[in-house]
Amino acid sequence: MATTSVRPGLADIEAARARLDGVARITPVFGSETLSQLAGGTVLLKAENLQRTGSFKIRGAYNRMSTLSPEERAAGVVAASAGNHGQAVAWAAREVGANARIFMPQDAPMAKVEATRHYGADIELTGTALEGCLDAATAYVAETGATFVHPFEDPLVIAGQGTIGLELAEQVADVETVLIPVGGGGLASGIALAVPEAQIVVVEPEGWDDMAHSLEAGEIVPVQAGAPETICDAIMTLHVSPITLGILRERHARALSVSDAEVEDAIRFAWAKHRIVVEPGAAVGLAALLADRIEPVEDTVVLLSGGNIDPALHARIVGEAA
Repeated sequence: MATTSVRPGLADIEAARARLDGVARITPVFGSETLSQLAGGTVLLKAENLQRTGSFKIRGAYNRMSTLSPEERAAGVVAASAGNHGQAVAWAAREVGANARIFMPQDAPMAKVEATRHYGADIELTGTALEGCLDAATAYVAETGATFVHPFEDPLVIAGQGTIGLELAEQVADVETVLIPVGGGGLASGIALAVPEAQIVVVEPEGWDDMAHSLEAGEIVPVQAGAPETICDAIMTLHVSPITLGILRERHARALSVSDAEVEDAIRFAWAKHRIVVEPGAAVGLAALLADRIEPVEDTVVLLSGGNIDPALHARIVGEAA
């Protein structure tokens, strides 16, 4: 499967916003007085968990899909995903009239599997890790000529995610800091390009902090063998992309990590104080702030990137019936 070293620019993000007009929702930004008091600075939440398909992924997937030629649409698209990217690709493929096949781990959350199937995609459950799904997707592309839609190593996908940054720049007069969940880095690098004056802070689950190690080393450092289990399935990637790493290093991004217990505290906070549902991988930025990993400044924005949490898991964490 060919990858690319081409990186997007601000013009590509502006073009993505034009393609997404009327497709992706402009998600709200709102303040949290309780969180601001706890953190000791003005904190705003960007509720991308209210996006179509339940996460930011629709932006990049649709931007990529909207550029397919008629021949590429006829051949279909393929993706490998633990859930959110697969749902977005399935939805976007349906919108542009292309067939989609999504390779997902056998232990992927069933709520995400069923949602992806609901959007019209054919599902293949393959192996127990995303890397196995990527291998299966590669073989399928070679056999069929379908277009592979990478979750983060694609300039069109990165540009689509970057439209969040353009929205932030219009919704918040002076964005000082943005806390962003990170797996492969497509979301964080897109936002970093779109808000060049803001401090970018990426947040990972403990033990899956390959972005932190890669930023420090200046080269890709894969997740080490024996990484602990985590509830943050949406951002469990074994390595970052050279494109995303390069962008985040140029922007002097900081990296933090949080424990599952701290993520659960953040999910409870979001539900108790704002009655919003956030999935574990999307709550890591909020978790870092609540756990005093970072001292906020004026206009610190925490991105809540998705809300596709299994209802039973959410009920267990918040202590209410599913």
